Formats: sequence, structure tokens, C-alpha cells
Amino acid sequence: MTPPMPRPTRYVLPTALASIAIALGVRTWVASANYFYWDDLILIGRGARFPLFSSELLLYDHDGHFMPAAFFLTGLVTRIAPYQWALPVTLLVLGQALASLALLRTLRLVLGWRPALLIPLLGYLFIPLTLPAFAWWAAALNALPLQIALAWVCGDAIQLVRTGRRRYAVSGTAVFVVALLFFEKSAVVPFVAFAFIFLYLRTQSDAAPIRTAVKKAKALWIPSAVVLAIWIPVYLLTVESPVTGNGRSMSTALLHHGTSLGMLPTLLGGPWQWERWIPGPAWADPPMFLVVAAWVMLLTAIAVTVRSRHGAVWIWICAAAYFLASVVAMTATRTAEGTTYELAQTLRYFTDSATVFALAIALYFAAPRRAAPRTTVPVASLAVGLSVLFVASSLVSTFSFVALWRESPTRDYLQNARASLAQNTDAPLLDQPVSIWVLLPVTYPNNMASSVLGPLPDRPEFSSSTPILRLINDSGNVIDGEVTFTRRIPEGTDPQCGTRVDGPTELTLDGPLAVWDWTVQLNYLASTDGIIDVSLTTGDAVSVPVKAGLHSVFVQVVGDGQSVKVTPRTPGLSLCLAAGQVGVVVPTQP
Repeated sequence: MTPPMPRPTRYVLPTALASIAIALGVRTWVASANYFYWDDLILIGRGARFPLFSSELLLYDHDGHFMPAAFFLTGLVTRIAPYQWALPVTLLVLGQALASLALLRTLRLVLGWRPALLIPLLGYLFIPLTLPAFAWWAAALNALPLQIALAWVCGDAIQLVRTGRRRYAVSGTAVFVVALLFFEKSAVVPFVAFAFIFLYLRTQSDAAPIRTAVKKAKALWIPSAVVLAIWIPVYLLTVESPVTGNGRSMSTALLHHGTSLGMLPTLLGGPWQWERWIPGPAWADPPMFLVVAAWVMLLTAIAVTVRSRHGAVWIWICAAAYFLASVVAMTATRTAEGTTYELAQTLRYFTDSATVFALAIALYFAAPRRAAPRTTVPVASLAVGLSVLFVASSLVSTFSFVALWRESPTRDYLQNARASLAQNTDAPLLDQPVSIWVLLPVTYPNNMASSVLGPLPDRPEFSSSTPILRLINDSGNVIDGEVTFTRRIPEGTDPQCGTRVDGPTELTLDGPLAVWDWTVQLNYLASTDGIIDVSLTTGDAVSVPVKAGLHSVFVQVVGDGQSVKVTPRTPGLSLCLAAGQVGVVVPTQP
């Protein structure tokens, strides 16, 4: 019969599970209050446009990211329920649950069911450091698998060292591979696991921790190295180098913004306040006294802990090195001309540091004491009080984040577009960029309506020509449009026909056009149904269907020059062209 746990430890597991349940309840509310944003629309658009197992989808270089599993999952979700937020919410909460339980498992392997286990667990569950990446679907597809892998593989490494059972090597390698397919930063997982095992063995007074870590866990290190040896060339061949070379001059400022104004206040449950410039992401905007308090707390904690336990200095050095490496990676890959320092305060580039910090705290509590504590301070009561304050502070930050993050025009835009497109299926739509409040032009061609709105099931086709000119306004509603008179197509010389088109015909404009995406309005009388090719002086021709009788057609062409070329492709097709114009599409003037 298993002896009962000592009374203080008997309540650790129920308290841990209850804490996870409460944190998941909060995160469910966070996810439910949000919606698709920015990169989500790019992933969804590509997921609907390309086959699930195509290289165009899985091997797409998404702003320097290599994440085939994220594209596959988004494509699958899009096919099941396009632009329905409930399914992503479910997957977000499930991913957070797996990350929390994986961390609990590893904390238990390090500390057993000691009450000290609750401190790093509560820190991870409620720290606002993980909040921005969790609330954003595309960012969470990167962040959550990495957090799961960091915790799980470290736990498997401990089990492998303790038991020698190969199943832990298989499990650890499999989780590492899956995380790597979601996010290229997961390449750090085996290195973090090795450092974790080295530090753990030091807490167990191992005389040769590096040798032991290498020897007893080589069944994990060798396949991980093989995976990296295969993955690295694939990554380098698939992704254009994300290193911008623009971060050197900004590195000091970004370090300050990422540390003092970003990560550090979250250790006290901050930042309490957030700022945002729509359509950009939210960033931490802590009050200065919280920044000062965070620095005082950090320096005091380091001084106290280094003096209290053997090996604490190495634990904190490794944890700090991981965070600083994340800042360096952000500086090297995400800075360009015009980059603002608030980028570092968005927190999503080092959200995985929360898992590393939790593991580091567990290692600290596992390290041997330097001497028996001589203090009259009620340590247990103090720990409980500080934990309650931390959770309360974190909830304040969470509520203020959600209040700001939910202020996004994307939800209304997509809801309006869904209803309005369904009511205008009688003619194709010319492609156009979506509202700049939804996606900026820098994301071209992924910001085009055919990509963003393509997944909607009940909509008109997007085409390069249409007999009825409409456009989508910034609210997502389909409205009537017209072509500006940038250049005119003059009347023809035939009084009965205008310009007769029986073969290749060049219509001279009243002035030149620069290279652009232009719309040509052709007013025609056709002898029969058929196809014509339309182009500018330079640029590719567009095949346009025409109908017998008197009609207009609006054609989207790219090019420049001083003429419009029209060529019938259907035998026996003849057209009479009246005056027309070339310009851009604007809303019809009332």
C-alpha cells in the first residue's frame, strides 16, 4: 500500500490542477473575446487557395518563417469552418492546456509534490508575457508548440537520465520534430534540454554533470542532431535569409524596450497598461514606477537567491542568456528602416521565455541550500501572499489587454463582407486590396480580396473582367463603382459603329499611362458571344468574355503605354466600340 503524502504536499496536485483550470478559464475568455487578425488572414487565404499537401502551401516563406505544420493546420481549419472563430478558440485553449500540463509534469519530476512547485507553475500560468502571442492565432501557432516542446523534452530528458528507457528518447524526439514543423525557433529545444539536464544534475551533486548528461541522454541528443542536420538545409533552401542587417544601430534601444518596458514588468504581473496603433499589434506600456519596482525586485531576488542556494548563479545566467538570445534574434530578423522600438514591447518574440523561467525557478528550488535558513519571516505565508498579488496583478493586465485588443475592424469587415458578397453573386468582382485597416499593402499579394475573402463559401468569383462594376468599401460592403477618366478611349470614325473591331485593333488614348494596375471600360456592340483579348501597349493580355448585343465590360489590366489593344479570339466575332475610358475604380458618385 502506498503511504499517504505528507500533509503539506497532499494538496499540491489538486491546487496545481485547480490553478491550471482557472488559468484556462481566463484564457478561454481571452480567446473568445478576440478574432482573426493580420497574419491570420494570410494563413487562411493561402490555406484555402492551395491544396493541403502542396509545396505552395507547406513550404511558403512567410516573412522568414518556415512553418509547414501551421499552414497545414490552418488550411484544415479553413476547410472545416472558414472564418469561424470557435474552432481556433478551441485549439488555442487545447494548446495552452497541453503546454501547462507538460510544464506541470516536468516541475513534478524536478521537485516532486513539494509546495514550491506551485510558484513556477503559477508564474507560467498567469504571467502576461505569454498573453499577446496566445491571443493572436498565427502567433500562437508558433508559440504554443514551442512552449510544449520546451517543457516536455526537458521532462523526457530527466526520465531518460533516470531510467535509461528509450521510449523517452522517442517521445522527446517526436515532440521536437512536431514543434520544429510549427516554428523554426524550436531548433533551440535540444540545446535548452541539454542545459536543463546539466543544471539539474548539478542540483543533484553529480560530480561530472556534462559527461553524465551526454552519456545517459545520448539516445535523445543523437536523433535530435540528425533531425537538425536534415531540417537546416531544407530551411536554408526554402526561406530567404530573415537577417535584415538593420538592427545593429537599434540593438541597445530594443534591448531596453524589450527588457525594462517589456519583459521585466510582467514578472510583477504587469504591464497593467497597453497601447496600440490600429491596425498594428498591442504593446506593453507600463507606468515608470512599475518598471523601477521590477528592476528592484529582480536585483533583490538575484542577490538573495545566489546567497541561499548552490548553483543559483548558473541557473539565472542560463535563463537570462535564453531571453537575451531571443532579443538578439528579434533585433537581427525583425528590424528594418522605419521599425519602431515598441516592436520589442509586443512581447511575442520572447513569450517562450516564460517556460524557461519556470523551469529555472524549479531548478533553483531543487538546488541544495548553502546553510539552514535563520529567519523569523513566515516564508510560506509570504509566498502565498506574493502569489495572490501576482495573480491579481496579472489579471489586471489581462483585462486591460483584452479591452484594447478586441478593438479591431477585422471582425466587422469580414462579417459585412460575408453578408454583402452573398447578396451580389450575379457578376464577378474585380480583385482589389482589402481595407488598409485590415491588411496593409506591404503584405501584397496576400492583401488582395481574392485571397482574404476567397475562403468564404457564398460569394461571387473574382475575375479580371466583369459586366457589372462593383467594389468592396472599407466597411466590407459591396457597392457600385465607376472608372475614373484618367485616359479616354475616343469615339471611332465610323458613324454607325464607332471603332469596328474584326481583328487586332489598337485604340489610341488621349495621353500616356504609367505602369499600374488599370481598369479599362469598353462599351461595345458584339455580333455574337465570344472571347476577346485586351491589353495596354505593354503588359499581358487578359481574356474577356463578351455577349451578343449592346453591353459594357470592365477589364483589369497591368501595363503602360498610350493605347488599348483589342483582339477577337472567337471566329466570326465582330465588335463596334464606342468611347470609353481607362482609370481606377472608385465608388459611384451619388
